[in-house]
Amino acid sequence: MKLLIKILLRTLLTIFILVNIITAFHAYKFTHFYNAADVAVKQQKTGWDKTEDILFGINVAKKPDSITNTVASQTIYLYTKDSIQLEGWWIKTTDTAKGTVILFHGHGSTKAGILLESEEFRKMGYNTLLMDFRAHGNSGGNTTTIGYYEAEDVQLAYDFIKNKGEKNIVLWGISMGAAAVSKAINDYNLPANKIILEMPFGSILQAAEGRIKMMQLPPEPLAAFITFWGGTEHGFWAFGMKPAEFVKKINCPVLLQWGRKDPRVTQAETDLIYANIVAPKKLVVYDNAGHESLCEKENAKWLSEVQDFLKN
Repeated sequence: MKLLIKILLRTLLTIFILVNIITAFHAYKFTHFYNAADVAVKQQKTGWDKTEDILFGINVAKKPDSITNTVASQTIYLYTKDSIQLEGWWIKTTDTAKGTVILFHGHGSTKAGILLESEEFRKMGYNTLLMDFRAHGNSGGNTTTIGYYEAEDVQLAYDFIKNKGEKNIVLWGISMGAAAVSKAINDYNLPANKIILEMPFGSILQAAEGRIKMMQLPPEPLAAFITFWGGTEHGFWAFGMKPAEFVKKINCPVLLQWGRKDPRVTQAETDLIYANIVAPKKLVVYDNAGHESLCEKENAKWLSEVQDFLKN
């Protein structure tokens, strides 16, 4: 019996160590983007290639972005306290614009991916500033922290617009962008006039759970391991990254939006975030939308809700 117990304990310890090693690799790959030249794209993967992806994660290339020639923009550069260069597009509508909307994209996306939202805000009479987060698009760095250190990126963009003399500043963020906006409000107490949050996750742990569910794997305990290693590898306590708590510090009107078909963010997360907002607020649920902003089937509703929110 003692021998069996020893074998069982050794087996459990071995499994525990292997799971930690595997999830540490996945956490690194989830929070790191490679330069495109360093990522080999295989048209056909062997069995070992697929096994390697499962065990060690997939190398994801950093996406560069560019703006269409039909939009007159000014490229701006901001610098983080650790000297990472951030790139943004400042798009001015008119000298009599109603205000400025600063837009922040999601994980793995770029500022070019939110040009449609920017265009709609400009049609409503607002200037827009679109930012590439660190490690995304044309900004420097290769490491992302899913909104934790990106809160500084939000603060830098806000200060850039504030220093232009703008009195009406609206912050808009989607997914990781919404999480970073929430943390920036919590950390820097930014006096925004209005905030639009689209599909923010409740916590990094829940974001990891959503990602693992999409891989058709059991979310726990894998999500907890990935959350732990993701924070440890980048020097912060990831379990404390909770946009659902950060929104309590918001003191301006908030429009919270979520798609009922969202495979990543749950209704429970959204309801908790909404309940924790103590400022004037509105929750809009889009029955035909997933983890996306301007959904083709819901465009008219999105435009109507956003226009009403900005007017009132």
